[in-house]
Amino acid sequence: MRYSYYPGCTLSSTGVEYGQSVAAVCEALGIELVELEDWSCCGSSSAHALDHELALSLPVRNIALAQPAGLDTLMPCPACYQRTLRADRRLREDETWRREMEALLGFAYDGQGRPRHLLDVLGHDLPAEAISSRVRRPLKGLKPVSYYGCMLVRPPKLTGWDDPEHPVLMDRLLSTLGAEPVFWSYGVDCCGGSLSLDRSDVVKALVGRLGAAAEEAGANCIVTVCGMCHINLDTRQQGTQIPVFYLTELIGLALDLPGWEKWLRKHFVDPLPLLQSLSLV
Repeated sequence: MRYSYYPGCTLSSTGVEYGQSVAAVCEALGIELVELEDWSCCGSSSAHALDHELALSLPVRNIALAQPAGLDTLMPCPACYQRTLRADRRLREDETWRREMEALLGFAYDGQGRPRHLLDVLGHDLPAEAISSRVRRPLKGLKPVSYYGCMLVRPPKLTGWDDPEHPVLMDRLLSTLGAEPVFWSYGVDCCGGSLSLDRSDVVKALVGRLGAAAEEAGANCIVTVCGMCHINLDTRQQGTQIPVFYLTELIGLALDLPGWEKWLRKHFVDPLPLLQSLSLV
């Protein structure tokens, strides 16, 4: 399987362990990632709050870069995915705006490839056996709650996710690794990512509620596929110290890929004591 690849800004900065684990897991599972040459920021961190047109125009440049390959574009970041998906939808539905973008960027939009989130690709393009058959270290005793965050699944008319309130795709993937996913009702609640710099008080309150809810549900860890969510949950917990994993880190651990310990040592809440208590490391 081959995809164009848009890593986004977070995977080379605050979410570097996410980027490294994505690359390792995709290679192990036979997913070829062709990184877009000279990709640029999609503007998800600020442009959408300042200029609606700019927030849509920035992702179009990356769509134009991806188009010659004719492949779907895999994106690990929900915010990048969300912004690019919106831009792609407008290109498909607004002919006047599409012509403006085509003239500005010097390309003719053909609509062949589509923006895809990493979780969508792992859960739908790969048969479950492709992962389960490669598991060398079943994650027995690990009881995660799946945290999608608020950007990945909403709005449902745009994303078409399995369930905008209680998605289950991540739970299914975790089960193939031997983990025991725990149900909770906070999987798509906001962690306050957009307020991280200017309203830390709000972020701490939101993250504190998520950590407490995970413990109350009987989970011993939280799993996410969002770089902003991960750094919030990992650094802003109040009253709890529950480990937070990227899904790809757990896949890498279960498949016993080189590098998993290096990824986990970048976390603020050290996950190794939990894994050691379960005899997983």
